[in-house]
Formats: sequence, C-alpha cells, structure tokens
Amino acid sequence: MSAFASFRVFSDFVTKTHLHTTPICRKNSSIFASVPTQMSISSNSHPLQSNCSLSFVAPLEAILFDIDGTLCDSDPLHYYAFREMLQEVGFNGGVPISEEFFIENISGMHNEELCNVLFPYWDLQRALKFMDDKEAMFRRLASTKLKPVNGLDKLCKWIEDCGLKRAAVTNAPRPNAELIISMLGLASFFEVLVIGSECDRAKPFPDPYLKALHALKVSPKHAFVFEDSVSGIKAGVAAGMPVVGVALRNPEVLLAETGATLVIRDFDELKLWTCLEELERKTEETKVTT
Repeated sequence: MSAFASFRVFSDFVTKTHLHTTPICRKNSSIFASVPTQMSISSNSHPLQSNCSLSFVAPLEAILFDIDGTLCDSDPLHYYAFREMLQEVGFNGGVPISEEFFIENISGMHNEELCNVLFPYWDLQRALKFMDDKEAMFRRLASTKLKPVNGLDKLCKWIEDCGLKRAAVTNAPRPNAELIISMLGLASFFEVLVIGSECDRAKPFPDPYLKALHALKVSPKHAFVFEDSVSGIKAGVAAGMPVVGVALRNPEVLLAETGATLVIRDFDELKLWTCLEELERKTEETKVTT
C-alpha cells in the first residue's frame, strides 16, 4: 500500500515509540473501561477536491452498506482485540502490532484469509480457534463501546423516506454482524444481510455484493455502496456499482485510488448530501418521463 498518514498517540495506553507491552488478562472486565473509542490514524493528510456525482445510477433503487468501519467506528475495538491476543501468543516476537500493520494486513479481510496471513505455519484449526476467540473478545468490547458513524440516523431516515431497498454486506462473522446491526437499532432496517464467508468468495471479490443485488432484485446500474476498506471498495466496483468511501480510518486518497467515486469522512458531510439530493432529483425526473 501507499504510505499512510501520520500517526498520533493511541489514547491512554500507547507511548510515542511503542504500544502497550504489559499482557492484559481478558477475564478482567475492568480493561474494557480503558479501551479507546478512537484510533489515531488521520485521514486528512490528503484532502480531496471532489465534485463527483452519483446521478448516473438514477433511478436509484437500492443502497448497500458494509458494516465494520462504515455503519460504526469498530476498527479501534478490532485493533485492540487483535493487538492484545497476538501479543499473548508471541506474534512478532511479542512486540505489539502497530496501527499501520493492522490497516495494511488485517482491516477488511475475512478470518479464513487472515489465518494464512497471520499464521501461515499454524494448523488451520488452531488458527481458526484464535479467530473465534478474538471475535468473542470483540463482541464483549462492542457490547459497551460501539457507536454509530455520525449522520447514520439521518441517512437511514432519508433512505426509508425514499423507499429504497437496502442490504448489509460484510466480511465479518455472522454473530458480529447481527450484534452490531442490533445494537445500532437497524435490525428492521436491512432487508438483506450477506456474510462474505457464506459466499463462494468473500471481499475483495464481488460475490457478496452480487448476492445482495440478486436478493434485492436490483441491477448494479441502479444501486451504490458505502464502504470503508480497500477490499470492500474493490468488491463493490467489481460488482459494477459506484462506491462511496467512508474515510474513518483509511486515508481519503487511498480510498479514491482504490476506485471510490466519492470519499467522505462521515454521513453528515455536505458533499454527500449534495450528491444525494442531485440523485433524488434525477430519480424523480426519470420516474416522470417513464
């Protein structure tokens, strides 16, 4: 990947040269109080001057969402869980992984793929057990720490008011996806939930998004995607849809270079609503003329 934006101190337990090096017992629930709700990776080092339009998908029929890092700012929790558990098993000689390592090698990937990336010499069952334990730790953290991305409620209301179809498409395990959707109050919002590992191929392949489109009975010419990761953007583009990149953690320029039509920091951003209002007008015009 290209060079990442500058790193600042990861709140509460990161020094300027190292991450927390004292092993933490996960059975002690008091550690959850010190888990940061933000990572320090900046997405502002390469501001984009974007006037991109989404109007070419009119009439708009559906919007598809990734979950982790798109609906909610969950990457700090995933990073914390991976960092602590990898240190416990002696990964990288016991040196805690950095935020940059997490983004380059872990974020957005599905767990079976990560088994090969992180533990190429481990027995697969042992690696999968590690992943299951890590996801259990994430769910414990998420149950108290998870928050929606700014503007999500406003966006969901707009989607409902427009009568659009919607699907959640993720590489996360189903228990994680269902927990997050439930905690965000979106259990009745999404008509379809597609899990990457339940498809022939997970993201960055298009299969999960193609499966969602098929379930919604929508053409990719009349839908678009919200995604936060490189693998997710690749999957959405490969499925034939424009992708709006959500740059909570990855630099804006990286998402744009991967193929995002538009890059935003959250769902309150003015340029997103300018595009949505234009798309809504185009959709109404199309309905009138047909």
